[in-house]
Amino acid sequence: MEFVIAHELPGRIRLRTPKGTFSKKNAPAVEALLESQRGVKRVRAAYLTGSILIYFEAPQRENVLSAAALLTEDYYDDEKLEGLRGGAPQDSLKTSLVAMAARFVFRLMLPSPLRKTVNICRASSFVRRGLHSLLVVRKLDVSVLDASAIVSAILRGDFVSAGIIMTLISLGDLLESWTQRKSKEDLAQSLALRVDTVWVRRGGGDVETAFADLAVGDLVVVRAGSVIPVDGRVDEGEAVVNQSSMTGEPLGVVRKKGASVYAGTAVEEGMIVVETTALGNSTRISKIIEVVEESESRKASVQGRAEHLADSIVPFNFMLAGLIYLVTRNPVRASSALMVDYSCAIKLATPLAILASMREGIRRGVLIKGGKYIEALSDADTVVFDKTGTLTVAEPRVAKVIALNGFRGEDVLRLSACLEEHFPHSIAKAVVRRAEEDELRHAEEHADVEYAVAHGIASSLRGERVIIGSAHFVFEDEGIGLSEEDEKIIVEECAHYSLLYLAVGAKLAGIICIADPLRGEAREVVSALRAEGLEHLVMLTGDSRRAAENTAAQLGISELRSEMLPVDKAKYVRALVEKRRVVIMVGDGVNDSPALSAASVGVSMRSGADIAQEVANVVLLENGLGALIDARRISRGTMRKINRNYCFIVGTNTMLLLLGLGGFISPALSALLHNLSTVGASVYSLAPVLEGEM
Repeated sequence: MEFVIAHELPGRIRLRTPKGTFSKKNAPAVEALLESQRGVKRVRAAYLTGSILIYFEAPQRENVLSAAALLTEDYYDDEKLEGLRGGAPQDSLKTSLVAMAARFVFRLMLPSPLRKTVNICRASSFVRRGLHSLLVVRKLDVSVLDASAIVSAILRGDFVSAGIIMTLISLGDLLESWTQRKSKEDLAQSLALRVDTVWVRRGGGDVETAFADLAVGDLVVVRAGSVIPVDGRVDEGEAVVNQSSMTGEPLGVVRKKGASVYAGTAVEEGMIVVETTALGNSTRISKIIEVVEESESRKASVQGRAEHLADSIVPFNFMLAGLIYLVTRNPVRASSALMVDYSCAIKLATPLAILASMREGIRRGVLIKGGKYIEALSDADTVVFDKTGTLTVAEPRVAKVIALNGFRGEDVLRLSACLEEHFPHSIAKAVVRRAEEDELRHAEEHADVEYAVAHGIASSLRGERVIIGSAHFVFEDEGIGLSEEDEKIIVEECAHYSLLYLAVGAKLAGIICIADPLRGEAREVVSALRAEGLEHLVMLTGDSRRAAENTAAQLGISELRSEMLPVDKAKYVRALVEKRRVVIMVGDGVNDSPALSAASVGVSMRSGADIAQEVANVVLLENGLGALIDARRISRGTMRKINRNYCFIVGTNTMLLLLGLGGFISPALSALLHNLSTVGASVYSLAPVLEGEM
């Protein structure tokens, strides 16, 4: 296998392989093969980026690299190997649970001497884990208590209790691992650029080529309506490129020879030939994914918090067991302090609560990518919104038509639609749609039209030159005069809009005001967020101050920042986080991705940019903001559930401890009641948070 070392720390190395080295189908086999090597602890293979992250024992570095180098497609492209860890996450979980239950029942059916031998062998792995924590990590944690409880039960001959404890611990580990894998796979599914074939210019002709066969330097032909599949420079042609997938802005921008274009953006009109400068793992999108991938391990999670709570009780278990033995000299009573294991229930109930909440979120139209983000959503005190495409629909519409210099509004709109209908870009469609809504019919009386990409349209009507387009095109290129009175109207009535100017002859005939209207649910969502305790709401936008104030006023948002670049948005969010605010950032374009990553929890919509969905920790699966409220309510309810479970577990097991210490119940009964309380906490964890509102 070809690879380069992308990043390395002691005991941890990230390898980067060429595009197409392994597929999603092969990734589990690559992981399983490398994990089978001596000294390798854990492997994560990301097929989208070609990344292989390997955790290993530091002295085994050379062996790990040798194994990776020898790993060829002949080894990992094997259906038998895929079965090691492949399959859908849901099927994998069901299979693992059934297998665990089958093993448990099988062990119960074994003859007593053989069952004891099997339990002793099983216990060895838990003992090794406990010794590692105690002697290597030098920490008295749950692993040490688990090992002590198991060894204590075995030494007393209580192999049934030892087996049950080991099974419950294994079940908790399985569910925790499944939760992490599930969130990672959901995250990966939201990204991939879905392009199978492209048109490449070769030898003066255009040839359809498999996307996988593209190379740097190839000339890719992209026509109107097509997605640009590579990063590159325009070598030929001119087009309006819709970069909403990269910037979130609704209006297309002109790209001509020498201009840069990026994978994932779309040609709205025109045709360009793009010289490929980067593809696959080297594109801008993939680079951002790498940054996000690296940052994943640095954020805290609610699972870690639960384990910390369990660990904090461990020393008291040992102190209590030692004290009881000193006072009573009764090893059975002393073992009661170890048999009632707080950690089993805590470690099992918490990932179950998270799993249930993630499933409930999906049913409600929101994908939460892990427990750490449930916690952040619950604790949040600030929501920062991007404007375009998030609070607005990112679909240009004609807000109003202003007639000037003796022209009528109907004539201005009719003539504008007549010219614009020949060029199906987003603003032209908005003008034509408004004319249709107003039932304005227009005859083809003008001559042939001349079109300047991203500037405007020129034609003639009854002997007079007619032009429509941007201020630059109309006033500078065409030299149309602008009176003081017209300037005053523009300032007073048009400040909140994007403008199209129509001129007939040498006079300005009218102005078409283009708006990006609010989402229908935006006001309701803002009000509901306040009702959920989120009083600090902020809007960020690259628009002008007056346009931003207009949108914010409609929503009742008092704090806003206008004319912001993507880096400014990220700095603003980062500053809030540094002030110890827990920030939800809601955006949908790649220009929002730095801010999404800087926030405590980033939220994107399914209709947003692929990379925004990748960077985001929460994805609203429907094209609307309403699910954000459910995400907040589910998260708060989940944290309440986890905290109640913690109180129940601690309270119940403390009572069992006291009863066992007092000699009122035997260690076996104590273990049974402890396990029943664990089951009860687990069942409660699986209950929906918003069931009554379905």
